[in-house]
Amino acid sequence: MQITPVLLCGGSGTRLWPLSRKSYPKQFVSLIGDNTLFQSSALRLSADNDQLQCTAPMVLTNSDFRFIVTEQLQAVGIDPGAILIEPEGRNTAPAVLAAALHAHAENKDAVLLVAPSDHVVPDVAAFHAAVAQGLDAVAQGQLVTFGITPTHSETAYGYLELAEQPGTDGATVPLKQFVEKPDAERAAQMLAAGNFKWNAGIFLFRATDIIAAFEKHAPTLLEPVQKALDVAKPDLGFLRLAAEPWSKAEDISIDYAVMEKADNLAVVPFDAAWSDLGGWDAVWRESGPDADGVVTTGDATAIDCHDTLLRSDSDRLEVVGIGLNNIMAVAMNDAVLVADKSRAQDVKKAVSALKAKGSAQATQFPKDHRPWGWFESLVVGDRFQVKRILVHPGASLSLQSHVHRSEHWIVVEGTAKVTIDDDVKLVTENQSVYVPLGSVHRMENPGKVPMVLIEVQTGAYVGEDDIIRYEDVYARD
Repeated sequence: MQITPVLLCGGSGTRLWPLSRKSYPKQFVSLIGDNTLFQSSALRLSADNDQLQCTAPMVLTNSDFRFIVTEQLQAVGIDPGAILIEPEGRNTAPAVLAAALHAHAENKDAVLLVAPSDHVVPDVAAFHAAVAQGLDAVAQGQLVTFGITPTHSETAYGYLELAEQPGTDGATVPLKQFVEKPDAERAAQMLAAGNFKWNAGIFLFRATDIIAAFEKHAPTLLEPVQKALDVAKPDLGFLRLAAEPWSKAEDISIDYAVMEKADNLAVVPFDAAWSDLGGWDAVWRESGPDADGVVTTGDATAIDCHDTLLRSDSDRLEVVGIGLNNIMAVAMNDAVLVADKSRAQDVKKAVSALKAKGSAQATQFPKDHRPWGWFESLVVGDRFQVKRILVHPGASLSLQSHVHRSEHWIVVEGTAKVTIDDDVKLVTENQSVYVPLGSVHRMENPGKVPMVLIEVQTGAYVGEDDIIRYEDVYARD
């Protein structure tokens, strides 16, 4: 069977704050290895190999992430089959149904492999073998899910109770029931029982079978999701689902809407390593602690520490731990987390507390990613702001003007093509240009390497909403 991978690429990942935030969640970050979690997931699901034949992946994401998705896929050489833009997050059930309906419209025999985009699966060959094991059940009309063999009693995961003890051949086993996240005592009991698996939230099925399951168990979702697809609009290679019908779809997970009610489920036991990186304790575990149980990442130094994670994601901050035990410390330019490792699941409480006090750090990543590149604020004062801006090769900012500020641009890497009213010129490294208040201007990178400049804004107001756009190749408002 030819398989269409479906990557679910939403979520905010609050338990990995401050590295993961609403504006730039964990799937887009390099937490383990060189690639981001999203890139690793796309490579894992998209690769043709001896065991599987896969089409180009389908991605479901939101408008804010659409250019990040394409940029990161391009960086690893993947051309997506379709990118569906959800007008708002409605949980996994509407997203999966939209993917199934879209795939079914193009191929009545489509087989979908649906997975979150933020998991770690080190043994890719073992994962492919597990997917291959599920294809016979799929051919018989079953909905297949994947159960991870627990390595410890875990309270942060939901579980799958198998109807019988799994064999050693990796064959599918009937599912008895889904089990909610347990307390510590119940988790230990399930680990000892042997017929409980972690629920990975990965599914394999024919599009026609999952659509039939929605018709039977969640029929009220069909009309709004189908209408959102029927009047969806192409936009720069994306497919924007219609907002009005989509808003009427129930906000519900695929487990609650369909899977917990279906009687045609089979589970493929997966014995290899897996993690959803649901907390900094998981990052510590998956990063391979040394003999003292210490993991250091970036500019971090541990002295006489044990069972500790020290991480710096800033090129201007050195993190040093002395005599620490069971501590996780994560530093960025604008925020630092220090907590006992046993409290990893409580990090989301910190995000809630920061939101309550109105802190930008709760949701905003220090680098603001845009379709043309990114910028970060270096210094913000009463009537000025200093930014570092990177523009990708061939990319262009919108033609725009400002009501309340003027700008000075100093190119420090590459070459900028600058438009200021009727004047167009090239500005190279170590050169600068002044953009008066009210001038219609544009910045472009005509070169083949990234262009970096320092922007100094001065004026009565330096907020991001002081922009009047006249032309924009990315069709933003």
